[in-house]
Amino acid sequence: MDSVSTKKSPKVALVCDWLTTVGGAESVLLTLHEMYPSAPIYTSKYNQKGIDWFKDADVRTGWLQIFPTCLRRFISPLRQSYFSHLDLSSYDIVISVTGAEAKSVRTSPKTRTKGNKTEQTEHRCHHLCYCHVPTQYYWAMYDDYLKNPGFGILNPLARLGLKLFVKPLRKKDYAAAQRPDQFITISHYAKDQIKKYYGREAEIIYPPLDFKKFSTGSGKRDVFSTTNQPKSQTKKQHNYVTTSRQVNWKRIDLCIKACLRTGDQLVVIGDGPEHKSLVKLADGARNIHFLEAMPQSELKQYLASADAFLFPSMEPFGLAPIEALAVGTPVIAYGKGGALDYVIPGKNGILFSEQTTASLAAVLKKFNPTDYSTKDIIASAAPFDKKFFKQKIQEAVDAAFKNQ
Repeated sequence: MDSVSTKKSPKVALVCDWLTTVGGAESVLLTLHEMYPSAPIYTSKYNQKGIDWFKDADVRTGWLQIFPTCLRRFISPLRQSYFSHLDLSSYDIVISVTGAEAKSVRTSPKTRTKGNKTEQTEHRCHHLCYCHVPTQYYWAMYDDYLKNPGFGILNPLARLGLKLFVKPLRKKDYAAAQRPDQFITISHYAKDQIKKYYGREAEIIYPPLDFKKFSTGSGKRDVFSTTNQPKSQTKKQHNYVTTSRQVNWKRIDLCIKACLRTGDQLVVIGDGPEHKSLVKLADGARNIHFLEAMPQSELKQYLASADAFLFPSMEPFGLAPIEALAVGTPVIAYGKGGALDYVIPGKNGILFSEQTTASLAAVLKKFNPTDYSTKDIIASAAPFDKKFFKQKIQEAVDAAFKNQ
């Protein structure tokens, strides 16, 4: 007769850097919340107006909640302090979803004093860190942030602060990266970065895509006709779409410049601190159109109706391109970073080699959407279905809890 385990379910806590906007990291956290609905979510800043996905969750913030959301990037040293003093060692499993400071939380074994000796108690909390990438403004993208910190008129002050404090901040960030018991990450690029900067090994579990939601019920229809696009007499125009937070390192400017050069239609969906400068760059061109962020039900209609999704940034993964693949739209991506894990040239998209207008424009000029099979494109997104994410995360949690 097989023995039946009587060990209780683990007491789980979730941690994230901040909860202020909708994005890929927040999608990961939402899936974890679906898996562990009773687990509290600890974070530095929560703005329910910016993200309403966690109304039913127990979201816990601390003293950093008093700071305005707009100061989020200014207060990274304060976040280091906040998370490093956040003691979650009473939980069995802590899962941090982070690309910044949340990995700093305290999950060390509890101790007790007995006579003149300090002993470790039997309870052991396992910290599983789902790390997108080492903190980019300290490490791989330090030079990019130094060139354009993204603070507008306060850029000179931000540059000075980053130059003065980057060494001690890196030291603390490295020390924080030694705290988790286990690293899981999102792509081969991110795995290499974690090894390079933190000296830690990481398992790859791809971020979760709600594959069924995107791959069914979208259909092809001409939503682009609402943009009143002009007709070209010299070249068949293609319809392109891109969507992301509009920050400088996402390089949405490349999409605009390239389409201004080729005359193709471009729909830019989203908002962010770079929005005004991107609108200025487009300079009223009739083939460049800006739309606000929209519900997924509407977004997938634009994704499905586009000839291709443009992904010009160098990111550790990128969930938006996977969503495009799930509706059968090929992806044109910069050929570095996480895109190499899912863009298969000739099958579901094409890569451009340099992060320049000329390189992207050259690919747009030779791109032919009829070269791709919608069925094959959709099939290429299936391995990123969140059911696989849930399965692999649950296996990691079960193994950690079993070994406690």
